[in-house]
Amino acid sequence: MKLVECVPNFSEGRRPEVIAAIRDAIADVESVSILDVSSDASHNRTVISFVVALEHAVDAAFAGIAMAREVIDLNQHTGEHPRMGAADVVPFIPLEGATMEDCIVLARQLGKRVGDVLHVPVFLYERAATTPARENLADVRRGEFEGLRAEIGSNPARKPDFGPERIHSTFGAVAIGARPFLVAYNVYLGPAANMEIARRVAKAVRGSSGGLRGVKALALEVDGQAQVSINLVDTERTPMHRAFEMVRMEAEAWGITPTWSEIVGLVPERVLIDAGVRHVRLDKFTIDQVLERKVRSAIQGGESLSGFVAAVASPSPVPGGGSVVAHVGALGAALAQMVAGLTIGKKKYAAVDAEMKEVALSAAALVSELSGLVARDATAYAAVVEAHKLPKEPAIVATLRTAALTRALLAAAAIPLETARACVRVAELAATVAEKGNTNAASDAGVAALLAEAACKGASYNVRINVASLDDKSSGAPMLEEVRALVARASEYAARATGAVERAM
Repeated sequence: MKLVECVPNFSEGRRPEVIAAIRDAIADVESVSILDVSSDASHNRTVISFVVALEHAVDAAFAGIAMAREVIDLNQHTGEHPRMGAADVVPFIPLEGATMEDCIVLARQLGKRVGDVLHVPVFLYERAATTPARENLADVRRGEFEGLRAEIGSNPARKPDFGPERIHSTFGAVAIGARPFLVAYNVYLGPAANMEIARRVAKAVRGSSGGLRGVKALALEVDGQAQVSINLVDTERTPMHRAFEMVRMEAEAWGITPTWSEIVGLVPERVLIDAGVRHVRLDKFTIDQVLERKVRSAIQGGESLSGFVAAVASPSPVPGGGSVVAHVGALGAALAQMVAGLTIGKKKYAAVDAEMKEVALSAAALVSELSGLVARDATAYAAVVEAHKLPKEPAIVATLRTAALTRALLAAAAIPLETARACVRVAELAATVAEKGNTNAASDAGVAALLAEAACKGASYNVRINVASLDDKSSGAPMLEEVRALVARASEYAARATGAVERAM
């Protein structure tokens, strides 16, 4: 199941009954899980974070926007935070199994529905923007409710993407978009007397002013204090701790020190872990050392398929092709096991019952073996990356680096070689169940064989590329010879299986 997060911001933070009505409207939609409701009376704003299945995301967001239209009158609204609508901004964020493209589609579907049904002007922003001028939310919201009311319908640049070319008299307008996860982070600089310094700090930190990449910042007076309000829109480029350090550095240049900071809404655990690692200067720390993550993985039976697919699609070299082919091989083994299971106990196939039971056991063992190779391949490649980071000077250190890199590359080649060996066995089992198993599942046996052959060939690529990176390629020559033979055998078994499938059709 594909999941998305939606984090609508509503222009109400002081009336609990209004906030509850909006929250309940969203929660009533199928598959919605409300994660957090954060209200701020000074900002007069509420942020509701919820997770929902992709197919129900538009319904849930629409329910919240529709309720906001009924219970919020922006003509009566005052607060520190900029706003242009009762539901001010509604972003979709891809989570497990979902992509940014999925969220862009959701934003456009929701925008059209809000414009057509609620008669509210809609502006698409961030990744969903239809023009570069609307990628930045601050540009879309410039002038706020009052300014937009004066310009919409007369200024072509303020023509909405959906809905009427006039402001809704009580709602205003709404920005709907798609974006990566955003961390709302505020740093306080003491009493309101420091507001001028807060403005200088916000300008220094803000990406659009030449500060940190992926950082939006402005100065606000909140509860008698000077606040630098920050949106971290790309924590890969600028982690939270780096933003805080720059705020601290800039503030101290003017003679003041941050008093405290806060996170509004939810934050990925990685952001906090990275901050902790930086603060205590941990060396060679990995996320796998976090106890709770290990416990969750054990309880849940490991990473979900959609989570694995999302990890492969991420801009990280691991998991990569080696992990993918091991996973594909495991799927082939699972299909072979399934066909064997559909054959066992059938009177028509009594003669091969014992053989099918052995096939099922062997296939189950291969599923386990190949599933383990998924993680082992990623670990082996990570060791290669670490070896490349070792210093090249002086000469004695360079020698140690070369030795470490050679060991890592040989290990990284050995893992896909194991995968190729296992995939040959999968292909052999697939050929057996295709030729002797339940003919009603012949197509499944054929798919198992094709997956095993493809996975074996893919594993061979990983063996070859790691051997090719060795300074002394002769040390990897035996691996290359073996993997070529394995690919040939896998292809032979696949040909047997597909031949049997064609005869059964």
